[in-house]
Amino acid sequence: MYSIPFLDLPPLASAGGTVRLPGSKSISNRVLLLASLSEGHTDVADLLDSDDTQVMLNALRQLGCRIEPQPDGALRVHGLGGQLPVRQAQLFLGNAGTAMRPLTAALALLASTHGAAFELSGVPRMHERPIGDLVDALRQLGCAVDCLGQEGYPPLKLGTGSPLTLQLAQPICVRGDVSSQFLTALLLALPLVAQQQAIVIEVVGELISRPYIEITLNLLARFGVQVQRDGWQRFTIPAGSRYRSPGRVPVEGDASSASYFIALGAIASGAQPITIEGVGLSSIQGDIRFVEAARLMGADITGEANRLHIRRGAWPLKAIELDCNHIPDAAMTLAVMALYADGTTTLRNIASWRVKETDRIAAMANECRKLGATVEEGADFIRITPPASPKHWRPASIHTYDDHRVAMCFSLAAFNPAGLPVRIEDPKCVGKTFPDYFETLFEVCNAPASAIPVICIDGPTASGKGTLASEVAQRLGYHLLDSGALYRATALAAKDAGVSLDDEPALARLAAQLPLAFRDHKVFLGGRDITDPLRLESTGGMASRVSQHLAVRTALHGLQQSFRRLPGLVADGRDMGTVIFPDAALKVFLTATAEQRAQRRHKQLISKGIAANIDSLLADLRERDLRDSSRTHAPLKPAEDALKLDNSELDIEQSVRVVMNWWQGKTAFSGN
Repeated sequence: MYSIPFLDLPPLASAGGTVRLPGSKSISNRVLLLASLSEGHTDVADLLDSDDTQVMLNALRQLGCRIEPQPDGALRVHGLGGQLPVRQAQLFLGNAGTAMRPLTAALALLASTHGAAFELSGVPRMHERPIGDLVDALRQLGCAVDCLGQEGYPPLKLGTGSPLTLQLAQPICVRGDVSSQFLTALLLALPLVAQQQAIVIEVVGELISRPYIEITLNLLARFGVQVQRDGWQRFTIPAGSRYRSPGRVPVEGDASSASYFIALGAIASGAQPITIEGVGLSSIQGDIRFVEAARLMGADITGEANRLHIRRGAWPLKAIELDCNHIPDAAMTLAVMALYADGTTTLRNIASWRVKETDRIAAMANECRKLGATVEEGADFIRITPPASPKHWRPASIHTYDDHRVAMCFSLAAFNPAGLPVRIEDPKCVGKTFPDYFETLFEVCNAPASAIPVICIDGPTASGKGTLASEVAQRLGYHLLDSGALYRATALAAKDAGVSLDDEPALARLAAQLPLAFRDHKVFLGGRDITDPLRLESTGGMASRVSQHLAVRTALHGLQQSFRRLPGLVADGRDMGTVIFPDAALKVFLTATAEQRAQRRHKQLISKGIAANIDSLLADLRERDLRDSSRTHAPLKPAEDALKLDNSELDIEQSVRVVMNWWQGKTAFSGN
C-alpha cells in the first residue's frame, strides 16, 4: 500500500493479465459477525485484510471472541453462541459502515438481554453518516440507544448495564430508502432473540441496494437461519432460530473491486484480456451485475463461476442511461467509464451515494470536472459528458475525500487519450477494501518506457546519493535502483567464485547472470543476505575496480534499465543520468568535496562502532574519484542538463526537500 501524500500515475497505454481479487468486504464483515455469534468455531478462508475488517476483528476480540490464524491461511473464529463474556466496552469502528451498523444492532439486543453497556464511535466522517433509522427501529424493540453527539448519528451508547424487556410481538419498522445496511443489521441481530417467537421486520418505503440484502439472506442461511421474505417489504425470522457454524466459509472476491478491472479491460485491454479470479458469473454479490452495465457500454465480457475475462469491445464506449439502485457502489466506476464514452451518460437512483464515506455524487462530479468533463448532478443522479477531444483533457490532482472508491475509480483516468498524468491524493485510503490496489493495477498495465518517469541522482563515493535516492523514492512511491549495489554484488560474486577483479570476461559473465534479489530493504545474492557485506568499505573499493571494465558495464546495462517500471524510478549511481537514463526527467548531481565526504563517512563509521582513520578515508575517496572520473567508459561527471546540489551543509531532510521541489516543478502538477 502506498502510504504517501500522493501517487502520480503516468499516462498508461494498455493492460492485460490476471488479477486475483481480495475478499469481499460485505461478505467478510458479515461472516465475521455471524461466526462470532454462532455455536462452534468457523474457519473463514480468503478473508479480506483491510481497514474495515481489522476494525471488526478488533471489536470482536474486545468482546471476548477468540480468533486464531490457521496454518492454511484461514482465520478460526470461536463463536460466543449468543453469550456475552464482556459486558462493558468502548469500540472504535473507524469509517466502517459494515461494522458500525450490524454491531449496533447486535450489541443493542445483547446489552438488553444480558445487562451490558457499550459505546461505539468512529472517525469524524462516521459521525456524519446517518444511523437514525436503525436507532429508531431498535428503540421500537425496547433497546436503550443514546446518541452521544447529534441525534441520529454516532457515537452511540447501547444499553444501561441492566437487563431490559424487549418488545418482540409487533413488527419492527425500518426505512429502506437511505441504506440497506439498516435492514441488514436487524436481520443479522434479531435471530439472537427469536428463540421463543417469530420476529417480523417491515420495510417502510422503497428498499434500495437490494442485492446486499440478498447477500445477507444467503449468509444467514449458511449459518442455519432461514428468513422468510414477502417481496422486499416484509421479512420474518422464524421462532427457534439460532446460529450454528457451517464449519468453513470461503469468502468470494469482492465484486465491487472487480468493477475497476472490468472497466480496465473495457478501456485498455490489448492483445491479452484482463482476467479476474476470485469472483465470477455465479457470485452471490449484487455488484456482479456491473457486468451487465459494462456490456451495455460496449465491454466484451465472458466468464465462468469464479472467473471473468474482459476485452475491449465497442470503442469509444457507448453512453448509457441507467437506474443504478442494484449496483450502488460499483456504479461509481461507470462514472469514470463515461469519460471514454461517445455522448452523455446518466446514472440515476444513486441517492445513497450522498451518505457513504463521503458525498460521492459531489465528489465524482468535482473530480470529473477537473479532468475536463461536463457534469450535472442532482439529488439522486449524475450526468457526465466527456471532454470533447483529447486537447480538452486536463491533468488533474484527484482529491479522494478519504474514500477508497474515489481513489480506485480515478486511477482509470490515466488512460486518457491526451497522454496526461493523473495524481491520486492520499492513495492509502484504498486500504479500506483493497490495500494492494495500485500494486495490482501496475502489474497488469503497460506504458511506453519514455512515459515512465525517472529521477537520476549521481555523485561520487560517499556523497550521500544512496540515502537521498532511497528517501525520494519512498516519498514518491517509486522503485529504487541502487546501481552501486549491482557492482558491489558483482565484486562479492567474483570473490565467492575466486575470479580475479582484473579478469574482465569472467566478471562480465558473472554480471550477466547475477542471481540478485531486492526484498524488504535487503539485498540477496543467490538467496544469501548480502546487505551488510555490500556496505563494507572493502566491498566499495572492489566495486570501483569492477566498474572500470566495459564488458561488465555492458552486462549490467540492460538489468539497470529493467528497473524502469510503473509508477516510476529513482536511480542512483555515477552514470545514471549520462549513460543509463539519458532521457530522465530530472537529473541531480551531488557536489560535496572529498574532504567533506570523508568527514561524513568518518562520523558514520564511528557512530556504528567501526574504527576509522579520517586520513585513510580521504586518501581512499580521492583514489576512487580519480579512478571513476578518468575511466574511458562512462566516466563520473554530471550530465549536461543535471542540476547540481551541494549537500555539504544539508541534512538528509533538507536535501530531500530540495529534490522534491525540483521534481514538483517538472511535473504537470506544479501548481498543486
